[in-house]
Amino acid sequence: MFNFRLAIIGLAFCGLSSCSKHAYLFTSFHEPATDGLRLLYSYDAYHWTDLNKTFLKPTVGTQKVMRDPSIVQGPDGIFHLVWTCSWKGDKGFGYASSKDLINWSEQKFIPVMESEPKTVNVWAPEIFYDEENRQYVMIWASTIPSRFAKGVEEEDNNHRMYAITTKDFITFSQPRLFLDPGFSVIDAVIVKRATKDYVLVLKDNTRPNRNLKVAFGKEALGPYENVSATFSPKLTEGPTVVKVKNNWLIYFDAYGQKTYSAYKTADFKSFKDVTSEVSVPEGHKHGTIIKIKRKVIEGLNGK
Repeated sequence: MFNFRLAIIGLAFCGLSSCSKHAYLFTSFHEPATDGLRLLYSYDAYHWTDLNKTFLKPTVGTQKVMRDPSIVQGPDGIFHLVWTCSWKGDKGFGYASSKDLINWSEQKFIPVMESEPKTVNVWAPEIFYDEENRQYVMIWASTIPSRFAKGVEEEDNNHRMYAITTKDFITFSQPRLFLDPGFSVIDAVIVKRATKDYVLVLKDNTRPNRNLKVAFGKEALGPYENVSATFSPKLTEGPTVVKVKNNWLIYFDAYGQKTYSAYKTADFKSFKDVTSEVSVPEGHKHGTIIKIKRKVIEGLNGK
C-alpha cells in the first residue's frame, strides 16, 4: 500500500512538473547574426531557457551570417538546419546536419536561385519533412524585380515564396514558385494538421501591413488558398508553430512592440494572445520550434 501511495504521489508530481520524455527545441540567433546558432529549450513550450552558447558558427555565403535558422529532425534522427547567410547578393542559403546538435557536418551553400540572375535575395529558408512523400521541403522568399505585377512594394522588395525538395541533400529538385498570393510575402512556415490538411502561416510584407496571415492546402507543397485576414498586430514577422495538447502556439517577433509574442489557436480561424503566459529570453530572434526527445536536451546541458 505504501509503494502504491508513493506511485500516486509521483504521478501527481509529474502532472505538475516535467516528467515527460519529450521536450521542445527553439532555434535562435542574436544580432548582428555573426556568432551563429543558438538554441532554447522548454518542457512545456511556454517557458524557454537559453543554452547560452553558440553551436555552429556560419562559414558560407557572402556575408557569412546566420539568420532565421530553421531545423527539422528526419525519421532517421538526423537534424537538418538551413539559414539565411546574406541579406542580399547570395542566390542560396546555408545548410548543415547533425546527429546530436553538437557535432555538425561541413556547411554547404545550396544555390537555389542560380537560374534567376536578377534575384535580389534569398531570405528565411524554412525546412519541413513531408511524411506523405518522404522528402524534405525547403521554402524561402526571393525578389525577382519586374517578375510579378507591381504592388505597393518597390521592385527590389516584391517577394514571393519559392521551394525545392530533396530526399538526401545531395540532389535537389528544380526551384519552383511556391506561393504568389498577389502581394509581397515572406517568412512562411508549413504546418501539418492531418493527412491532406496543411496550414501555411505567412507574413504579408506589404506596407503598411507587415503582419501575419494563414492559408490552407491539401499538400505540403500546396497550392495554398483562402488567405485569411491578418491575426497579428502590424510590424510582426518570423512565425513558428508548435502543437501543445489540443492547441497550436504561434510564436513570432512583434518587433513593432519590441517583444516576442505568442498566440494560441485550435483551428487557425480564431486566435488568442497568450504573450503574457510565455517567457522567451531577451535577444532571441526568428527560429523554428520542434519537439524532440528529452535526452537530447540533457546531452546539450552536459547531464
